[in-house]
Amino acid sequence: MNALAATNRNFQHAARILGLDSKLQKSLLIPFREIKVECTVPKDDGSFVSYIGFRIQHDNARGPMKGGIRYHPEVDPDEVNALAQLMTWKTAVADIPYGGAKGGIGCNPRELSASELQRVTRVFTQKIHDLIGTHRDVPAPDMGTNSQTMAWILDEYSKFHSYSPAVVTGKPVELGGSLGREAATGRGVVFATEFLLAEYGMSIPNMTFSIQGFGNVGSWAATFIHQKGGKVVAVSDITGAVKNQNGIDIPALLKHKEKTSSLKDFGGGDIMDPNDLLVHECDVLIPCALGGVLNKENAADVKAKFIIEAANHPTDPEADEILSRKGVVILPDIYANSGGVTVSYFEWVQNIQGFMWEEEKVNYELKRYMKRAFDDIKAMCHTYNCNLRMGAFTLGVNKVARATLLRGWEA
Repeated sequence: MNALAATNRNFQHAARILGLDSKLQKSLLIPFREIKVECTVPKDDGSFVSYIGFRIQHDNARGPMKGGIRYHPEVDPDEVNALAQLMTWKTAVADIPYGGAKGGIGCNPRELSASELQRVTRVFTQKIHDLIGTHRDVPAPDMGTNSQTMAWILDEYSKFHSYSPAVVTGKPVELGGSLGREAATGRGVVFATEFLLAEYGMSIPNMTFSIQGFGNVGSWAATFIHQKGGKVVAVSDITGAVKNQNGIDIPALLKHKEKTSSLKDFGGGDIMDPNDLLVHECDVLIPCALGGVLNKENAADVKAKFIIEAANHPTDPEADEILSRKGVVILPDIYANSGGVTVSYFEWVQNIQGFMWEEEKVNYELKRYMKRAFDDIKAMCHTYNCNLRMGAFTLGVNKVARATLLRGWEA
């Protein structure tokens, strides 16, 4: 099942639980705006190349639309649409005043030089500058993009609209980025894990963790788990996988990856097949990479007792059902990985106020927001006698539906 079909299915299940009117359901599903542009740029060798760029703006009932921009050769409109919709529910679950959006360019950033990437980014910004903005749609980094990409967007946008630091988040600190933003998604994942484990009388120390994906989110999550006394027993990324049942020395692994750009040949563990990580023996599995990695083919072999969805849509609905029957507890993506967008909101607030926060305040507020959202999800689970995924979806969908009705959508 593709990402859009899976997301729509979860939405419709939540809408049925909430008893939403069918016309309102349809209104909430249809994106506010879909943008498709052609970005033609000169390459360093003088030849020209064209890439297709997308921006899906899903909903703005609760505030400006918010969502990342990814650079990937397989950027798919359906997946971008699904991720934009997920952002709508995610921002509502986190109780921050945004709606959802997502964007992307169908290119391979690994095959482009820094100057080529800058040209692509600036042309894309030129094509959409009048459809984004501080109080309209606020992009952020995603797969294949980073703080430098946001700096280019900020600069290009400012040529048309004057200096506007709040038009993007995830910027370099020197240009108004927030302290704590880089680690925010990983830190939020660990806060969410702590809250969930506490419900079962457990805590991170002495528990075992497998982490799929050792990029920004996975490496920070691993670092914080290691600092708190948890055992990270398996880690994988696109370069390979390593396991050590006694616990991987995460600081040493980080140094090794920084030096070699790979997990291969790390002396502090054994090589393993990356495909085996999802079914490796552990207490907590944290998928931090692509969507759809847990499916009907491998779900029955998952040995973890808890799954924390740090990636977007890592669990297919078929896998969801299999894992639920096995008694595996899943903390859904629209809550578990919301730390990044929450601190993006803090960055936006700081930019609008022109007053920057200390990192201690950022982290304190992140934990407070994550705890409040967790308690709200639990309350929905209790009210509707549903699992955590439907608790999160009913919470998010209900808030957006309420805002839509209050604004008088049928007038």
